[in-house]
Amino acid sequence: MKNYSRFATFALLILIAAFARPTPSAAQLDPFEFEVYPYRTLNRGMVELESLNSVVARGHSAGDSGTSHGTLPSQSMWRTAFELTYGLTDRIEAAAYVNLAKPRGGELQYAGSKFRLRGSLFDQGQLPLDLGWYLEFDYHRVPKFDGQKLELELKPIIQKDLGDFSLMFNPIFEKVLVGLEKNKGFEFGYAHGIYYRWMRSLSPGIEFYGGIGNIRHPDPSKEQQHYIFPVIRGEPHGIEYSVGPGFGLSRGSDRVIVKFNLALEKFVGAILGPSSGSGWFF
Repeated sequence: MKNYSRFATFALLILIAAFARPTPSAAQLDPFEFEVYPYRTLNRGMVELESLNSVVARGHSAGDSGTSHGTLPSQSMWRTAFELTYGLTDRIEAAAYVNLAKPRGGELQYAGSKFRLRGSLFDQGQLPLDLGWYLEFDYHRVPKFDGQKLELELKPIIQKDLGDFSLMFNPIFEKVLVGLEKNKGFEFGYAHGIYYRWMRSLSPGIEFYGGIGNIRHPDPSKEQQHYIFPVIRGEPHGIEYSVGPGFGLSRGSDRVIVKFNLALEKFVGAILGPSSGSGWFF
């Protein structure tokens, strides 16, 4: 256990050192979803309703700055995404999102929608690293909330459990399909987390979000976004939550963001049979 704890602490220090440096290291950050995905998907036949919430406590007063990708400023912006997920098989889930936002001095309004598939590969512990995949289409309401109308997002999901620690890595590859930047290739970003499994109802962790912009031509370091979120999360009485403040590590980031995610699960019935014990995808 001591070796595991030392390794996790060392990995944490490396991550902090890597992402705190103001060097090119933002795919477009999704301000409606501050969440790091684990290897495991929702169980077959289960439905999850999740509310993903964040508010910019200290942001930018001009549009297209910080977490604002449209004409509205990020300062005091409240964002809520309602996510409905269904476990298709033991290894694949499907989800749909509705994004809502309330700008400073304005009313709550529709900001866009997302549709995704997520899956796990092989059984947990079968490989040195637990691996998964993620495919998403993002529709944005332009130009208020984004400059690009439709985007494709791909990301591998990597997880490693070491003793009481869980390390999760979500590299993000994003491509504009409809919008002015549709010919600019892929952008790269990240959503990573390190968690200590203390109690089922209360566990601390640290999450990292950000990106570099276009892979071939990264944004200048002062325009990139990088955040660190100390969080607590848990699942008391079947209600899953994750809450914590986020702090911007670069000039292009909002200074302070607070997130609060809440999820409920219920079994409604499976439409597909169980996955094969010898399978690795379905």
